Amino acid sequence: MGSSVKTDWNPGAYARFRDLRLRPGLDLLNAVGQMGAGDVVDLGCGNGSIGEALKARAGGRQVIGVDASPAMLQKARQAMGYDSVQQADIKDWHPRRAPGLIFSNAALHWVGNHEQLMPRLARMLGKGGTLAVQMPHQNKAPSHRVWLSLVEELVPGRVDKMGTPGVMTPVKYEELLTPLGQFRMWETEYYQRLMAEAGSHPVRRFTESTYARPVLEVLDDAEKAELIRRYEEVMHAAYPVRADGSVLFPFRRLFFTLTV
Repeated sequence: MGSSVKTDWNPGAYARFRDLRLRPGLDLLNAVGQMGAGDVVDLGCGNGSIGEALKARAGGRQVIGVDASPAMLQKARQAMGYDSVQQADIKDWHPRRAPGLIFSNAALHWVGNHEQLMPRLARMLGKGGTLAVQMPHQNKAPSHRVWLSLVEELVPGRVDKMGTPGVMTPVKYEELLTPLGQFRMWETEYYQRLMAEAGSHPVRRFTESTYARPVLEVLDDAEKAELIRRYEEVMHAAYPVRADGSVLFPFRRLFFTLTV
C-alpha cells in the first residue's frame, strides 16, 4: 500500500479479512505511550480502517493518511478519523511539518532499504515524537515462501524476489534504532481462524491479495492458474482444513516503537 505498485490494490480483496488485519494495528496503537506535539501520520494508511482509532488517540492533533494507492485512498477519504489524506510513495514522502507520531501498520515491509528508511523517518519526528511500526514477519512460513519457491519452479527468473515484501532481522532494527531514542521491539504470533471459501484454500485467499500480488501480477492466466493449483496443494498439507471448513493459521508480526 505504501510504496508504488505495478497494479493498484484491490480494496475489496484486502478488506475481506478486515478484522484480522486491523487487530495488530490496534495492538500497536495501544503500545504508543508518548506522542510529540505535531500531527499524527498514518503512513501507508490503506483503506483507512484505523483512522477512527488514531483520531480517538490524537488529542486534538491533525490526523493525516498517506498512501500510494488511489483506490485505497478513495476508501480512506470515506473513513472516519482523517483530517486529510495524501497520495505519496513512502520512500519519497516528507511531512509538511514535524509529526508527533508516525504510525505505520503493515506497510513498510513493501518499502526496501530499511537501513536508510527507518532513521530517515525518525529524523522527521518532532521533539518527543514516536515512530510506531508493525510489519508481517511471516516470510519464512509455508504460507509465504511457497509462493516464491513454486513460481521459481514454474517460470524460473520471472519474479524478482526483491519486489516482494521483506523485513530485516530483529537484531538489525535494534542495532539501527536504539542509538536514536527509546526503542522497544516485540513479536506476536496471531492464531487466525480462517473460513474456507468455495474452490479455494483460505490461506491462499489471505495471502494472494497482499504478499503474493507481485508474484501473481507477472503471470498470464494459465500460469497463474497452475501456480495457484500447486500452491493450494501445499497449503492443504501445511494448514489442514478442519471438518467445519476452517483453518487455524498462525501469523507472526514484528512491532517496534521509537521515541526521540
